[in-house]
Formats: sequence, structure tokens, C-alpha cells
Amino acid sequence: MLRITRPNARFQQWEALLRNRTKRQRSGEFIVQGVRPITLALMNDWPVRAVIYDADRPLSRWAHQIVDDAGSLRVAMAPELLHQLSDKDEDMLEVVVVLELPPDDLDRIRVGPDFLGVVFDRPSSPGNVGTMVRSLDAFGGAGLIVTGHAADPYDHKAVRASTGSLLATPVVRVPSHREVLAWVRRHREAGRPITIIGTDEHGTDEIADVDLSGPTLLVVGNETAGLSSAWREACDVMARIPIGGSASSLNAASAATVTLYEAARQRSRAS
Repeated sequence: MLRITRPNARFQQWEALLRNRTKRQRSGEFIVQGVRPITLALMNDWPVRAVIYDADRPLSRWAHQIVDDAGSLRVAMAPELLHQLSDKDEDMLEVVVVLELPPDDLDRIRVGPDFLGVVFDRPSSPGNVGTMVRSLDAFGGAGLIVTGHAADPYDHKAVRASTGSLLATPVVRVPSHREVLAWVRRHREAGRPITIIGTDEHGTDEIADVDLSGPTLLVVGNETAGLSSAWREACDVMARIPIGGSASSLNAASAATVTLYEAARQRSRAS
């Protein structure tokens, strides 16, 4: 067990993980807090680099279990320092964990007859990434692919917005559409006929009229610019969500949620 009562080099390294993407990438780790996310991380066998807990007060039964079960470096930390490792204004933080970043390998996403996945092309908001992972998890999706120059799924805002779903649903980052299309091609050649469906307010088909019951990869564009021309050309169908009122369009995460719900609705009726 290690005890930290003042800011040292190790504490500063962990503090940087919250807000510095480069530090997360270089160290290969990120911070998770909250009962549900930490519980899901251990349930899904995420490699834990460190468990950090409040050194000055009795821990709850849950926190004791986390500290006992993590099987990694245990750090008793002064509460005022532990509070600095949180992205929330809360005084009763008991535990944070430092997790190992997973590999950005598309084969982490399982593709079967009922495959449902989402591509988020060049998202600029980590909160939207986290919300999209949460919706994908809720509607039975297999994984999220983030393409291009994009917000980091392991940013603390994305982790928080996912409410733990990031720890239960694979998220993979790739440089461009090319890697995804090559992956789709391999699956098609193996007999898994994935249909690529883009979402856009000017799509030719209403989403309710598009068959989402087979293996489906939904593609959602950047919050401001929408889908790239390369993704538009790659999609088998461009679908739209009919909306009314004074809104000109839906938030990207909201559009994905509506589309995922429609896919789940179609699949429940087909079963």
C-alpha cells in the first residue's frame, strides 16, 4: 500500500489524466470515478493500474470491496488531494480507479447476425461521445467506432456522460473511414452482410422505412459539419429523421438515440 498526503510526481501524473489527452495516451491509462462506472469496470475485467481511496475516513462496504478486489496498486490519499482527482463538486468521494486504455482494435467489436454498431465521424464534443455510448449500450449495440480527428472517448466528460456504459461497450478509435470500410469488407466476405446506413437531415429515406433488422452499421456525422463526403459515398442508404417545430436539426447524440431506438423496435417485432 502507498500513502500520499501531499502533491508528488505520481499525484500530478494522475491529476493530468483528467484533462490532458496527450498524457492519457502516453501513459496508456485514464481515471474513472463513481459507483456504477467503477463496478462495471471490475465486472468487465478492465485492467486496473491503481485504486485510490480516502485515507482519513471509514470506507463503505462497496468501497472496501473495490479496494480488496482490484488486485492492483492501493493508494491511501489525503481527501483534499483525492478531491482534485474528481471532475465533480462532491465532498464524499471515496474511491477513484486508474484503468488501462484498451487497444484501438476493431476486432474488439463482435459482429453476429444481430450486429448493431455506430460510427461517430469526427465528433467535437466528448459529452456527445459519452451520451452516444450510453444509448448504444441501452439499445443492445455492439460497439462505437470514432473516426477522424475527434474528441477523446476517455476524456472525463465522455466517461461521465456515458454513466458507465463506456466500461461495458467497446469503443474503438480509428484514423479514417478507410479502416472501417476494410473491416466491413472482411465481414461481408465472411458471410456477414453489414449494411451501412448514414443519418442526415436530407437523407432520401425516412428512418422508419429503412430495414434495420439485419446486421447494421449506423454512421452519424460531426455535430457541425455532418457526414464527410467520403462517408456519404460509402453508405448504402442515407436516412433522415422527420422533425417538426422550430428545430432545424437534432443533436448528433439525439439523432443516434432515435435511430437506435428504431432499430431495437424493428428487431423486437421481428423476433
